[in-house]
Amino acid sequence: MAKEYDVVVIGAGNAGLMAALNLQRAGKSTLIVEQHNLPGGCASSYVRGRFEIDPSLHELAGVGSMENPGSIRKMFRELDLPIKWVDVNDCFRVIGKFSDGSPMDVTIPSGRAEMIDAMEKYVPGTRKKMEKLFRLFDEVSEGLEFFSRTDKYDLKYAIKHFGNMLVVGAHSSKIVFKAMRLPQRCIDILSTYWSYLGVDLGHLSFLHYAMMVRSYLDEGAHIPTFTSHELSVALEDKFRELGGDIWFNCRADSIIFEGDKVVGVKTPYGDIACKYVMANVNDDIVYGKMVPKEHVTSRIRRLSNARKHKYSARMFTVHLGLDVTREELGINDYSIFMVGTADSEKEYSNMMKGFESNEFAILVCYNVVNPKASPEGTCLCSITTFGSPVDWNGLKPEDYAEYKTRCAEKLMSIVKERAGIDLFGHVEEIAIATPWTFARYLGTPEGCVYGHATSDWDDIISRTLQMNKDYPIKGVRPIGAGGPRGDGYSSAYQCGEMMAQIAIKELDGEAAV
Repeated sequence: MAKEYDVVVIGAGNAGLMAALNLQRAGKSTLIVEQHNLPGGCASSYVRGRFEIDPSLHELAGVGSMENPGSIRKMFRELDLPIKWVDVNDCFRVIGKFSDGSPMDVTIPSGRAEMIDAMEKYVPGTRKKMEKLFRLFDEVSEGLEFFSRTDKYDLKYAIKHFGNMLVVGAHSSKIVFKAMRLPQRCIDILSTYWSYLGVDLGHLSFLHYAMMVRSYLDEGAHIPTFTSHELSVALEDKFRELGGDIWFNCRADSIIFEGDKVVGVKTPYGDIACKYVMANVNDDIVYGKMVPKEHVTSRIRRLSNARKHKYSARMFTVHLGLDVTREELGINDYSIFMVGTADSEKEYSNMMKGFESNEFAILVCYNVVNPKASPEGTCLCSITTFGSPVDWNGLKPEDYAEYKTRCAEKLMSIVKERAGIDLFGHVEEIAIATPWTFARYLGTPEGCVYGHATSDWDDIISRTLQMNKDYPIKGVRPIGAGGPRGDGYSSAYQCGEMMAQIAIKELDGEAAV
């Protein structure tokens, strides 16, 4: 242990990079150890032929415009990171069937007023109910901001100003939609976004749903011009500029304790001395492999048992470099959701039964919003769905290539049948990422990129309120998808920033918040 750091951050994913940069800015000497040879985790890029491909990002919420910046743009601006954002004009197009079996082909634009107008067009007579729903979204946002400022608040004031939020706070999105008597077709359209959180509406907290949808509609969705690798490199460069250290190709094996005190991290290249560890690693791995058993408390074990390995989205993605333009293919929408059913609970159940019953796919064409996403005369697309342990946990290695190819062909067929977009015959480059791919590259159980599902009692509100009880080991904080903010790019950046501020206070001898 030649050099001692205040903090070692394990993993240079979104949350790890953001946490490390905030720690270094605050004067805490920080080292990142990353098992791969470049930063970002999923936020990266790779090359196939003449195409540079983003392995995971569809779009970010919380960016906003230059004039009305959202939380993510403010965060990157404050860090002096000059990201070139591209606006994704529409929210989504969804093709499938309504719950009554009738055809559904709906396009929802960005913007609150525009979305309400669109809903009135598709489901006449719903304008007032949608306006009421958005007022509830606003109350949820303002209420959560109020409660996040302090744990000592005026209860009478909270009941008076955020009473509706307190009423709906413990309920799922489905229950709240039904209580508001939204027409079923309205619910069918609103359910489209469930897949971005990996939790169906019957189990997805309404508060979580409200925050996400309000952000997408009011601030719009964005992508970086030069793939998510642009974000990771910018964070790494700023971190190094401030004096931070990164060890690439270095795996963290375990966290070292002396008594109850964290004193370092063990790696294949020697032990690193530190006072604090932030792990951008799945918390089952943190507590199951990295922390000595005697330090894993009964609460940690009970929490893991209660989650019962209920992991969220296990991604399956087909990346396609195509030899024609998106105009020639007839692709006019950035993201097209093709659903087997508008009932998210049935959809998720069908996914988990295995690929044969999975009829869900999301087509993204990056050239729709960024014409330079691929070489002239070409376009770059991805098709994403969820994988199931039924298919992948027992798959033999010798059957892997054939099976993933068959799954990719099924997704391309869904796009052809539902959207009328024929990708066959135009594939110049193809790369197929399965749950095995994500498990191998990220080290996540079953290839789950989102960590444990933020559903029912284990939603982001409960995680935030129970943070100190759920993370009882002093000097060790899981972050990223294993942290209180749950899944997604924006959530990971926010989690990294929030957990860094907590670590700074603890290192300075202040009580945790």
